[in-house]
Amino acid sequence: MKSLFKKFILSTSLLGLLALPALAAECPRGDLDERYCDVNGDLVADTPTDSSKWVDPDTLIFAYTPVEDPAVYRGVWADFLVHMEKVTGKKVVFFPVQSNAAQIEAMRSGRLHVAGFNTGSNPLAVNCAGFESFTIMASLTGHFGYEMEIITYPGSGISKVEDIRGKTLAFTSPTSNSGKKAPSAILKSKFDMIEGRDFEAVYSGKHDNSILGVAHKDYVAASIANSVKSRMIKRGVIKAEDVITIYKSQTFPTTGFGYAHNLNPALKAKIQETFFSFQWDKPDWAQKKMVPTSLKEEFSKSKEGQFIPISYKTHWAVIRTIDEANGVSYACK
Repeated sequence: MKSLFKKFILSTSLLGLLALPALAAECPRGDLDERYCDVNGDLVADTPTDSSKWVDPDTLIFAYTPVEDPAVYRGVWADFLVHMEKVTGKKVVFFPVQSNAAQIEAMRSGRLHVAGFNTGSNPLAVNCAGFESFTIMASLTGHFGYEMEIITYPGSGISKVEDIRGKTLAFTSPTSNSGKKAPSAILKSKFDMIEGRDFEAVYSGKHDNSILGVAHKDYVAASIANSVKSRMIKRGVIKAEDVITIYKSQTFPTTGFGYAHNLNPALKAKIQETFFSFQWDKPDWAQKKMVPTSLKEEFSKSKEGQFIPISYKTHWAVIRTIDEANGVSYACK
């Protein structure tokens, strides 16, 4: 099975490379890579005007941001991807990416069609990979987002942010908003604390690694997304009393969902329909009642229960401001 999957990914990789757009002609593009245009000024790549450059694959590849072990989320998204197959008429494959960088590169190279990119990776995915985000998870009342928290464990000797001076703070990855970029900007502006001068930094790779590392006393402190922490507590992975929050930020937008800019517009419309028509409960014919889908079982733990429309230009403005404060470049590497 693994060898077949590898062959499939290799074949889609080659097809994706063949489908890559040539460098776009001179056009308005802002921070977008030179292969994209932004004529309408919405800060995301336009659909190619030449229909011969539209991509309409028989199989759609879907990937969810690697905030935790990708194996956890293959099952979580199972019911949703069945729904996507019904709406689009395509086969849909879950692609377990291991890092934010790998996810961005997969879309940039044409190997990834539909995805949820985490908060911090959204601007990079938009500018380097031609990602178009159009929706976000929200509560049934329409509230969405999460907060960055700096956490420690009981008895660590840390009771406030300033106590981290001279110690080590765990980040998740350089492209993560709550796991690197937001805390770096906040520590510098509010506490005059700079990595390398006032504290050392290590990278755990994922939010669950950072949270578990603090709970198990491997890390004395970490910056994390509290939505991930909430779901881990409700799954029983850690206990609430295993960690202590010493700082909580403003609310940030959470994972943005969307597709590659060069998909056939008719297919884009079907993908949007998939998200906005998804029913978070499903019939259990044996019990003759409605039961939660796999998606609801997981994300209700962070009080999410619907997809709502969003705009990258509007909803990610605060993230772009944080990136600017950190000197983050959207130039593709």
